[in-house]
Amino acid sequence: MFVPTLMGQCTPEQQAYWLPRALDMQIIGTYAQTELGHGTFIRGLETTATYDPETETFVMNSPTLTSYKWWAGGLAKTVNYCIVVAQLYTKGVCHGTHPFIVQIRDEETHMPRPGVKVGDIGPKLGFNTADNGYLGFDNYRIPRDNMMMKNAQVLKDGTYVKVARHGKATYGTMVFVRVLLVNEAAFNLAKACTIAVRYSAIRRQCSPDSEGSELQVLDYSTQQHKLFICIATAHALQLNSTWLWKTFSDTLAAIKQGNVDTLPELHALSSCLKALSTADAASLIEQCRHACGGHGYMMSSGLPYLYAFVTATRTYEGDYTILLLQTARFLVKAYEQVEAGKPLTPTVSYLSQAFTGKKLPWDSSPDGIIRAFQALAAGKLSSTVKSLRKRLESGLSYEQAWELSTIQLNGAAEAHCRAVMSQNYKSEIERLTVNSSPNVKLVLQQLYKVYLYYWALERTGDLLLYTSISESDIFELQLRYEGLLKEIRPNAVGIVDAFDLRDEVLHSALGSYDGNVYERLMAEAQKSPLNAEPVNQTFHTYLKPMMKGKL
Repeated sequence: MFVPTLMGQCTPEQQAYWLPRALDMQIIGTYAQTELGHGTFIRGLETTATYDPETETFVMNSPTLTSYKWWAGGLAKTVNYCIVVAQLYTKGVCHGTHPFIVQIRDEETHMPRPGVKVGDIGPKLGFNTADNGYLGFDNYRIPRDNMMMKNAQVLKDGTYVKVARHGKATYGTMVFVRVLLVNEAAFNLAKACTIAVRYSAIRRQCSPDSEGSELQVLDYSTQQHKLFICIATAHALQLNSTWLWKTFSDTLAAIKQGNVDTLPELHALSSCLKALSTADAASLIEQCRHACGGHGYMMSSGLPYLYAFVTATRTYEGDYTILLLQTARFLVKAYEQVEAGKPLTPTVSYLSQAFTGKKLPWDSSPDGIIRAFQALAAGKLSSTVKSLRKRLESGLSYEQAWELSTIQLNGAAEAHCRAVMSQNYKSEIERLTVNSSPNVKLVLQQLYKVYLYYWALERTGDLLLYTSISESDIFELQLRYEGLLKEIRPNAVGIVDAFDLRDEVLHSALGSYDGNVYERLMAEAQKSPLNAEPVNQTFHTYLKPMMKGKL
């Protein structure tokens, strides 16, 4: 986030100085916002930057243990500069959080500068090759010009000047990172799919009769059910990532022209798509590991690394629950716009369904299922708003009523995001396959149908509430889903091969292109340090004395 923040938060003059140094690797930087005691609640950050007009410097301090910066990547031992988000004080007044460029290590010796306390936060579930660090300050001074002044300035005499911009415009860096995380989720899920599907085509297990040969595990319906939704989701995430990137780019271009109308929608989209994409990827990568049986538990399978990597993305750059609640705020405002007869932005135009008072007629076509997802989201939002208003009528404050409604709000936001993802998946496939061969088009259509059928079957309870779907409709959809799995099976290996992931990228004994699973597993086993000697020293030190009764 270091370079994107320089680009988004610096004045042109500051960019002219800092960007060349960063891009030419003259300096190495990171971004430190999260603290030991605060993450999501940015207004609660405790690090302070107090302006001293006599020296034209900001005095950085970490007044409490919980104010220490925590988690920033590369902070412990790698970087020598850091963008620090701190509470700005000038003339005795706090003006809230602002970003500052802070040198934390000497450029020649790399020693921490006096007044800077920096180190590593310790082992983690994953990402242990990254030196995530902590950072504290003790009356550490930085020049006035090191405040990033695109959106606000402190003059030499200490006067605070706020640049007239949209209040959410400063979220650009975080939105940018969330867009990247959707793409990263797709990439890592694609790796897990490739490993699990290739292994399932090699692994044989059991026979339907006593005389037959063992079946490929991939031939079993349960294995197809586990894995084909993973493939479809990898495609869905990648296409939604591309769509979100275009939306992000269009919004940035509009902001430069002074138009911020689409910014709230972008913030809501990036929030819920980051939340759902990382959650889906983490869950389905674990599902891929389960699908590989005991061998999937081996580090040499590559799957534990992927899971440890992706599960972290559920919390950094925005926690799953908090991001959905941010989207929910946007949805509640959109609901109020419908009530007021105001026009809606494209992704929430379906909300008018919430006011029909009727269940949506069930239609099992792909377009029909997408409309059902939209009706589900609209219905959940309508129910949530009604609950929120009842609590307000009972005398609760808006904040109290909101907090008591957060479970429903999260459900509405998740349903909205699933509807958006489903619509984008189908639309992008149709757009991209206009000139494709019939066979390619067929396979990609099968995959988006698997995605739609799977999530419809996962949400039958909600569909019964908000659509006219019947018991027989559900049974029919289940049969169509199971039939579709069999249609995809002959192309499954070819589909994951099309991700074009080299063995050097997969790092997996189970998922290598040559299919030599068992040879590679044994070769990896031989690398264990315990195999370096025929008798381990623990035998002579502990086991033999115990067996001889001489402990």
